[in-house]
Amino acid sequence: MSQHLFATIVTSTAVAANNRGEGDGSTLSTLQKITRGNDQYTTVSAEAIRWGLREYLQNHYETETNRTFNPDTDKYSFKNEKFSAEEFIDDDLFGYMDAKKGKDNEDATTKRRGALEISRAISLDPYWGDIAFGSKGGEKGKTSIHSTEVHCTAYQYTIALTPESLKKPERAALVLDAIGAVRHVGGNHARFLYDFRPESIVIRITDDPSPWIMDSFKRMGDTVGCPKLLRLVEVGDVAASELIVAGEIADTPYGEQLSKLGVKVFRGVKEAIAEAKQTLGTPQRV
Repeated sequence: MSQHLFATIVTSTAVAANNRGEGDGSTLSTLQKITRGNDQYTTVSAEAIRWGLREYLQNHYETETNRTFNPDTDKYSFKNEKFSAEEFIDDDLFGYMDAKKGKDNEDATTKRRGALEISRAISLDPYWGDIAFGSKGGEKGKTSIHSTEVHCTAYQYTIALTPESLKKPERAALVLDAIGAVRHVGGNHARFLYDFRPESIVIRITDDPSPWIMDSFKRMGDTVGCPKLLRLVEVGDVAASELIVAGEIADTPYGEQLSKLGVKVFRGVKEAIAEAKQTLGTPQRV
């Protein structure tokens, strides 16, 4: 059976805002939103999270990444526009598509589906419409004042990866390293500094092709709990031996109860990531 890696991450709480907008006097909807139940929540696209993961890989493995971003020119460049999942980490993890037409207008598209799947990140807290106002400065006019939506919240998202679907399965360990060190998200969503590293994380390594651990975390007062995850372990739908739980959730009653059920619980996220990499059994890179 194939071995699958799943992880659900909840970030630290910070102020999310997209400062791109400059309006004509009207309020700008600069944060993406989704309705859940009777409330609205803000959301960060999977593409924006991928941007942060790509940035980590570029900074740490530049010679092994195909697509690199130059902040001075605000442009991407490729080492090899024919792509190579064997040669480049990002082509292997994120996939690619080069849409071209060949002779006689035949389809000559080169593509590879991304092995790493990432969900949208959803805020743990409802959005109540907070707005900040600012000025561009200089000559005043109808566009000199702009409004920006802001949301103080934490975000939750899930990743899924089957290491054997990679050209080099040991690259699965790099995904865990990147998740633990994402500085910010970007791309089409936003240009704000937001610490997207895990404040709490649940990792599942299993031969079950379904994650089961999506949406594990829930805001509970001033902290975060995981009642859905606890129930899954209690009823046996998810084996305790497949889970690694870490971060601030370890210091809550949920962490204590999961530990009693046989789940590996760590206070430190980096310690949990190291444990997960060892469980994956892929060769470690220096």
